[in-house]
Amino acid sequence: MKTANRIRAAFAALAFGAALALTPASAQAPVNPTASAVKEEQLLKELDRVTGRVSIPDRKAGVVIQPEGREFRALQTRAMPWVAIVAIFGMLALIAAFYLYRGRIMIDSGKSGMTIKRFGGFDRVVHWTTAVSFLTLAATGLNTAFGRSLLLPLMGEHAFAAWAEFAKMVHNYVAFAFMAGIVAMFVMWVKDNIFQMIDMEWIRSFGGLFSHQHPPSSRFNFGEKWMFWSIIFLGAAISATGLMLLFPFQWAGIQGMQWATLIHGVVGVVFFAAILAHIYIGTLGMEGAFDAMGSGRVDVNWAKEHHSVWAEEELRKQTPQPADGRLAAPAE
Repeated sequence: MKTANRIRAAFAALAFGAALALTPASAQAPVNPTASAVKEEQLLKELDRVTGRVSIPDRKAGVVIQPEGREFRALQTRAMPWVAIVAIFGMLALIAAFYLYRGRIMIDSGKSGMTIKRFGGFDRVVHWTTAVSFLTLAATGLNTAFGRSLLLPLMGEHAFAAWAEFAKMVHNYVAFAFMAGIVAMFVMWVKDNIFQMIDMEWIRSFGGLFSHQHPPSSRFNFGEKWMFWSIIFLGAAISATGLMLLFPFQWAGIQGMQWATLIHGVVGVVFFAAILAHIYIGTLGMEGAFDAMGSGRVDVNWAKEHHSVWAEEELRKQTPQPADGRLAAPAE
Protein backbone atom coordinates (compact mmCIF):
# COMPACT_ATOMS: atom_id res chain seq x y z
CA MET A 1 0.00 0.00 0.00
CA LYS A 2 2.78 2.32 0.96
CA THR A 3 4.60 1.42 -2.22
CA ALA A 4 1.54 2.33 -4.34
CA ASN A 5 1.24 5.70 -2.63
CA ARG A 6 4.86 6.42 -3.31
CA ILE A 7 4.44 5.56 -6.97
CA ARG A 8 1.37 7.86 -7.29
CA ALA A 9 3.26 10.70 -5.58
CA ALA A 10 6.21 10.25 -7.92
CA PHE A 11 3.95 10.35 -11.00
CA ALA A 12 2.19 13.49 -9.66
CA ALA A 13 5.55 15.22 -9.14
CA LEU A 14 6.68 14.28 -12.64
CA ALA A 15 3.41 15.59 -14.16
CA PHE A 16 3.70 18.90 -12.25
CA GLY A 17 7.30 19.32 -13.37
CA ALA A 18 6.39 18.63 -16.99
CA ALA A 19 3.51 21.13 -16.89
CA LEU A 20 5.77 23.75 -15.35
CA ALA A 21 8.41 23.20 -18.02
CA LEU A 22 5.90 23.51 -20.85
CA THR A 23 4.29 26.73 -19.49
CA PRO A 24 5.61 29.95 -21.29
CA ALA A 25 7.76 32.27 -19.21
CA SER A 26 5.29 35.11 -19.75
CA ALA A 27 2.53 33.06 -18.16
CA GLN A 28 4.68 32.36 -15.13
CA ALA A 29 5.44 36.05 -14.52
CA PRO A 30 3.02 38.16 -12.47
CA VAL A 31 0.30 39.79 -14.59
CA ASN A 32 0.48 43.62 -14.88
CA PRO A 33 -2.77 44.79 -16.56
CA THR A 34 -1.36 48.29 -17.47
CA ALA A 35 2.10 47.27 -18.63
CA SER A 36 1.04 46.44 -22.19
CA ALA A 37 -1.84 48.93 -22.42
CA VAL A 38 -1.85 51.18 -25.52
CA LYS A 39 -0.87 54.74 -24.74
CA GLU A 40 -3.26 57.47 -25.95
CA GLU A 41 -0.64 59.10 -28.13
CA GLN A 42 0.16 55.73 -29.71
CA LEU A 43 -3.52 55.14 -30.37
CA LEU A 44 -3.98 58.51 -32.10
CA LYS A 45 -0.97 57.84 -34.33
CA GLU A 46 -2.41 54.50 -35.33
CA LEU A 47 -5.81 56.01 -35.98
CA ASP A 48 -4.19 58.33 -38.52
CA ARG A 49 -3.48 55.28 -40.64
CA VAL A 50 -6.54 53.18 -39.91
CA THR A 51 -9.00 52.32 -42.62
CA GLY A 52 -11.86 49.94 -42.11
CA ARG A 53 -13.84 47.62 -44.33
CA VAL A 54 -17.25 48.75 -45.50
CA SER A 55 -19.92 46.89 -47.43
CA ILE A 56 -21.58 49.98 -48.91
CA PRO A 57 -20.56 51.17 -52.42
CA ASP A 58 -18.84 54.28 -51.08
CA ARG A 59 -15.41 52.87 -50.15
CA LYS A 60 -14.25 56.30 -48.97
CA ALA A 61 -16.42 55.81 -45.88
CA GLY A 62 -13.88 53.25 -44.69
CA VAL A 63 -11.34 55.98 -43.89
CA VAL A 64 -11.44 56.58 -40.14
CA ILE A 65 -9.16 59.62 -39.98
CA GLN A 66 -7.24 61.32 -42.77
CA PRO A 67 -4.39 63.40 -41.25
CA GLU A 68 -3.88 65.44 -44.47
CA GLY A 69 -7.37 66.78 -43.95
CA ARG A 70 -6.20 68.86 -41.01
CA GLU A 71 -3.36 70.34 -43.10
CA PHE A 72 -5.78 71.04 -45.95
CA ARG A 73 -8.20 72.82 -43.62
CA ALA A 74 -5.38 74.95 -42.20
CA LEU A 75 -4.24 75.98 -45.69
CA GLN A 76 -7.80 76.64 -46.84
CA THR A 77 -8.82 78.76 -43.86
CA ARG A 78 -5.56 80.49 -42.98
CA ALA A 79 -3.22 80.62 -45.97
CA MET A 80 -5.65 81.11 -48.86
CA PRO A 81 -7.05 84.46 -47.64
CA TRP A 82 -3.49 85.80 -47.43
CA VAL A 83 -2.67 84.52 -50.92
CA ALA A 84 -5.72 86.39 -52.21
CA ILE A 85 -4.84 89.58 -50.32
CA VAL A 86 -1.22 89.63 -51.52
CA ALA A 87 -2.09 88.85 -55.17
CA ILE A 88 -5.05 91.21 -55.56
CA PHE A 89 -3.84 94.17 -53.52
CA GLY A 90 -0.30 93.70 -54.83
CA MET A 91 -1.58 94.04 -58.39
CA LEU A 92 -3.69 97.07 -57.48
CA ALA A 93 -0.59 98.67 -55.95
CA LEU A 94 1.42 98.01 -59.13
CA ILE A 95 -1.35 99.49 -61.28
CA ALA A 96 -1.53 102.58 -59.07
CA ALA A 97 2.26 103.03 -59.19
CA PHE A 98 2.29 102.66 -62.98
CA TYR A 99 -0.53 105.20 -63.35
CA LEU A 100 1.28 107.70 -61.13
CA TYR A 101 4.48 107.24 -63.16
CA ARG A 102 3.12 107.04 -66.69
CA GLY A 103 -0.37 108.46 -66.51
CA ARG A 104 -2.87 107.52 -69.16
CA ILE A 105 -1.34 106.37 -72.46
CA MET A 106 -2.72 108.83 -74.95
CA ILE A 107 -2.80 108.75 -78.76
CA ASP A 108 0.32 110.83 -79.44
CA SER A 109 -0.87 112.13 -82.80
CA GLY A 110 -4.40 112.71 -81.52
CA LYS A 111 -7.59 111.15 -82.78
CA SER A 112 -7.98 111.19 -86.54
CA GLY A 113 -11.77 111.08 -86.47
CA MET A 114 -11.70 108.06 -88.79
CA THR A 115 -12.07 104.45 -87.64
CA ILE A 116 -11.40 100.97 -88.98
CA LYS A 117 -12.92 97.68 -87.91
CA ARG A 118 -10.89 95.70 -85.40
CA PHE A 119 -13.32 93.07 -84.03
CA GLY A 120 -16.57 91.74 -85.43
CA GLY A 121 -19.77 91.15 -83.53
CA PHE A 122 -19.12 87.47 -82.78
CA ASP A 123 -15.64 88.28 -81.44
CA ARG A 124 -17.10 90.81 -79.04
CA VAL A 125 -19.91 88.47 -77.89
CA VAL A 126 -17.36 85.78 -77.05
CA HIS A 127 -15.10 88.28 -75.27
CA TRP A 128 -17.87 89.79 -73.14
CA THR A 129 -19.46 86.43 -72.38
CA THR A 130 -16.11 85.14 -71.11
CA ALA A 131 -15.38 88.39 -69.25
CA VAL A 132 -18.75 88.66 -67.49
CA SER A 133 -18.81 84.98 -66.59
CA PHE A 134 -15.27 85.19 -65.19
CA LEU A 135 -16.05 88.24 -63.04
CA THR A 136 -19.18 86.46 -61.78
CA LEU A 137 -17.10 83.40 -60.91
CA ALA A 138 -14.52 85.60 -59.20
CA ALA A 139 -17.13 87.34 -57.05
CA THR A 140 -18.83 84.10 -56.01
CA GLY A 141 -15.50 82.28 -55.62
CA LEU A 142 -13.96 84.92 -53.37
CA ASN A 143 -16.88 84.29 -51.06
CA THR A 144 -15.13 81.04 -50.15
CA ALA A 145 -11.99 82.87 -49.04
CA PHE A 146 -13.49 85.97 -47.41
CA GLY A 147 -17.16 85.22 -46.86
CA ARG A 148 -16.91 83.92 -43.31
CA SER A 149 -14.50 86.59 -42.12
CA LEU A 150 -16.04 89.62 -43.89
CA LEU A 151 -19.67 88.93 -44.78
CA LEU A 152 -20.83 86.62 -41.99
CA PRO A 153 -20.39 89.24 -39.22
CA LEU A 154 -22.20 91.84 -41.35
CA MET A 155 -25.02 89.69 -42.73
CA GLY A 156 -25.70 87.31 -39.87
CA GLU A 157 -25.87 83.52 -40.05
CA HIS A 158 -29.21 83.09 -41.86
CA ALA A 159 -28.61 85.75 -44.53
CA PHE A 160 -25.05 84.58 -45.13
CA ALA A 161 -26.17 80.95 -45.43
CA ALA A 162 -28.74 81.94 -48.08
CA TRP A 163 -26.17 84.05 -49.95
CA ALA A 164 -23.52 81.31 -49.81
CA GLU A 165 -25.95 78.74 -51.19
CA PHE A 166 -26.99 81.11 -54.00
CA ALA A 167 -23.36 82.00 -54.77
CA LYS A 168 -22.44 78.32 -55.01
CA MET A 169 -25.30 77.60 -57.40
CA VAL A 170 -24.41 80.58 -59.62
CA HIS A 171 -20.74 79.59 -59.57
CA ASN A 172 -21.48 76.03 -60.66
CA TYR A 173 -23.67 76.95 -63.63
CA VAL A 174 -21.84 80.05 -64.89
CA ALA A 175 -18.66 77.95 -65.01
CA PHE A 176 -19.89 76.26 -68.20
CA ALA A 177 -20.30 79.62 -69.99
CA PHE A 178 -16.76 80.55 -68.99
CA MET A 179 -15.31 77.25 -70.22
CA ALA A 180 -17.14 77.58 -73.53
CA GLY A 181 -15.77 81.12 -73.89
CA ILE A 182 -12.18 79.96 -73.27
CA VAL A 183 -12.50 77.30 -75.98
CA ALA A 184 -14.05 79.79 -78.44
CA MET A 185 -11.34 82.40 -77.79
CA PHE A 186 -8.63 79.83 -78.41
CA VAL A 187 -10.17 78.70 -81.70
CA MET A 188 -10.76 82.27 -82.95
CA TRP A 189 -7.50 83.95 -81.99
CA VAL A 190 -4.77 81.33 -81.65
CA LYS A 191 -3.51 81.95 -85.20
CA ASP A 192 -2.93 85.65 -84.40
CA ASN A 193 -1.15 84.94 -81.11
CA ILE A 194 1.77 82.87 -82.35
CA PHE A 195 5.14 84.42 -81.46
CA GLN A 196 6.85 86.31 -84.32
CA MET A 197 10.30 87.88 -84.63
CA ILE A 198 8.62 91.28 -84.78
CA ASP A 199 7.61 90.72 -81.17
CA MET A 200 11.27 91.02 -80.12
CA GLU A 201 11.12 94.75 -80.79
CA TRP A 202 8.11 95.05 -78.48
CA ILE A 203 9.97 93.09 -75.79
CA ARG A 204 13.12 95.21 -76.10
CA SER A 205 11.18 98.46 -75.63
CA PHE A 206 8.61 96.87 -73.29
CA GLY A 207 5.94 98.03 -75.67
CA GLY A 208 6.73 101.68 -75.05
CA LEU A 209 4.82 101.48 -71.75
CA PHE A 210 7.53 103.51 -70.02
CA SER A 211 8.27 105.74 -72.99
CA HIS A 212 6.53 107.15 -76.04
CA GLN A 213 7.97 104.59 -78.44
CA HIS A 214 5.59 102.59 -80.58
CA PRO A 215 7.23 99.36 -81.73
CA PRO A 216 5.70 97.74 -84.83
CA SER A 217 3.10 95.10 -84.13
CA SER A 218 0.71 92.82 -85.98
CA ARG A 219 -2.91 92.26 -84.95
CA PHE A 220 -1.86 91.45 -81.37
CA ASN A 221 1.31 92.80 -79.81
CA PHE A 222 3.47 90.74 -77.46
CA GLY A 223 1.72 92.11 -74.36
CA GLU A 224 -1.64 90.99 -75.73
CA LYS A 225 -0.20 87.63 -76.73
CA TRP A 226 1.15 87.16 -73.21
CA MET A 227 -2.30 87.94 -71.82
CA PHE A 228 -3.96 85.59 -74.34
CA TRP A 229 -1.78 82.62 -73.42
CA SER A 230 -2.10 83.42 -69.70
CA ILE A 231 -5.88 83.33 -70.07
CA ILE A 232 -5.76 80.07 -72.03
CA PHE A 233 -3.43 78.21 -69.64
CA LEU A 234 -4.92 79.60 -66.43
CA GLY A 235 -8.39 79.05 -67.86
CA ALA A 236 -7.53 75.44 -68.68
CA ALA A 237 -6.15 74.83 -65.18
CA ILE A 238 -9.09 76.42 -63.41
CA SER A 239 -11.56 74.60 -65.69
CA ALA A 240 -9.94 71.19 -65.13
CA THR A 241 -9.89 71.57 -61.35
CA GLY A 242 -13.36 73.08 -61.43
CA LEU A 243 -14.73 70.04 -63.24
CA MET A 244 -13.13 67.84 -60.58
CA LEU A 245 -15.00 69.81 -57.93
CA LEU A 246 -18.26 69.83 -59.87
CA PHE A 247 -18.10 66.03 -60.23
CA PRO A 248 -16.31 64.97 -57.02
CA PHE A 249 -14.36 61.71 -56.80
CA GLN A 250 -14.86 60.89 -60.48
CA TRP A 251 -11.15 61.26 -61.31
CA ALA A 252 -9.44 61.48 -57.91
CA GLY A 253 -9.62 60.29 -54.33
CA ILE A 254 -9.77 62.38 -51.15
CA GLN A 255 -6.22 63.72 -51.44
CA GLY A 256 -6.70 64.49 -55.12
CA MET A 257 -9.85 66.43 -54.31
CA GLN A 258 -7.99 68.45 -51.69
CA TRP A 259 -5.22 69.30 -54.17
CA ALA A 260 -7.82 70.24 -56.77
CA THR A 261 -9.48 72.61 -54.29
CA LEU A 262 -6.19 74.32 -53.40
CA ILE A 263 -5.01 74.61 -57.02
CA HIS A 264 -8.42 75.92 -58.08
CA GLY A 265 -8.27 78.63 -55.43
CA VAL A 266 -4.67 79.71 -56.10
CA VAL A 267 -5.11 79.76 -59.89
CA GLY A 268 -8.36 81.69 -59.51
CA VAL A 269 -6.69 84.38 -57.41
CA VAL A 270 -3.69 84.71 -59.78
CA PHE A 271 -6.08 84.78 -62.74
CA PHE A 272 -8.14 87.57 -61.17
CA ALA A 273 -5.00 89.61 -60.43
CA ALA A 274 -3.87 89.30 -64.07
CA ILE A 275 -7.31 90.31 -65.33
CA LEU A 276 -7.16 93.46 -63.18
CA ALA A 277 -4.15 94.58 -65.24
CA HIS A 278 -6.00 93.70 -68.45
CA ILE A 279 -9.06 95.69 -67.35
CA TYR A 280 -6.92 98.69 -66.47
CA ILE A 281 -5.03 98.87 -69.75
CA GLY A 282 -8.23 98.31 -71.74
CA THR A 283 -10.15 101.13 -70.03
CA LEU A 284 -8.54 103.88 -67.99
CA GLY A 285 -4.94 103.02 -68.88
CA MET A 286 -4.99 103.62 -72.63
CA GLU A 287 -6.96 106.08 -74.72
CA GLY A 288 -8.96 104.41 -77.47
CA ALA A 289 -8.35 100.83 -76.29
CA PHE A 290 -11.89 100.20 -75.03
CA ASP A 291 -13.35 100.96 -78.47
CA ALA A 292 -11.86 97.72 -79.81
CA MET A 293 -14.25 95.64 -77.73
CA GLY A 294 -16.86 98.35 -77.32
CA SER A 295 -17.96 99.29 -80.82
CA GLY A 296 -15.46 97.01 -82.55
CA ARG A 297 -13.91 99.97 -84.40
CA VAL A 298 -10.75 101.84 -83.43
CA ASP A 299 -9.32 105.21 -84.40
CA VAL A 300 -6.94 105.01 -87.36
CA ASN A 301 -4.17 106.85 -85.48
CA TRP A 302 -4.54 104.50 -82.51
CA ALA A 303 -4.20 101.52 -84.85
CA LYS A 304 -1.11 103.01 -86.54
CA GLU A 305 0.61 103.68 -83.22
CA HIS A 306 -0.13 100.40 -81.42
CA HIS A 307 -0.56 97.91 -84.30
CA SER A 308 1.20 99.48 -87.26
CA VAL A 309 1.69 96.31 -89.33
CA TRP A 310 -1.93 95.27 -88.87
CA ALA A 311 -3.17 98.81 -89.54
CA GLU A 312 -1.36 98.99 -92.90
CA GLU A 313 -2.86 95.67 -93.97
CA GLU A 314 -6.38 96.68 -92.90
CA LEU A 315 -6.20 100.10 -94.55
CA ARG A 316 -5.49 98.36 -97.83
CA LYS A 317 -8.56 96.14 -97.35
CA GLN A 318 -11.15 98.47 -95.80
CA THR A 319 -12.11 102.11 -96.14
CA PRO A 320 -11.96 104.17 -92.92
CA GLN A 321 -15.25 105.59 -91.68
CA PRO A 322 -15.98 108.70 -89.60
CA ALA A 323 -15.92 108.11 -85.85
CA ASP A 324 -19.61 109.02 -85.56
CA GLY A 325 -20.48 106.16 -87.87
CA ARG A 326 -21.95 108.37 -90.59
CA LEU A 327 -20.44 108.26 -94.06
CA ALA A 328 -19.07 111.53 -95.33
CA ALA A 329 -21.31 113.37 -97.77
CA PRO A 330 -20.07 113.17 -101.36
CA ALA A 331 -18.46 116.31 -102.73
CA GLU A 332 -20.58 118.35 -105.16
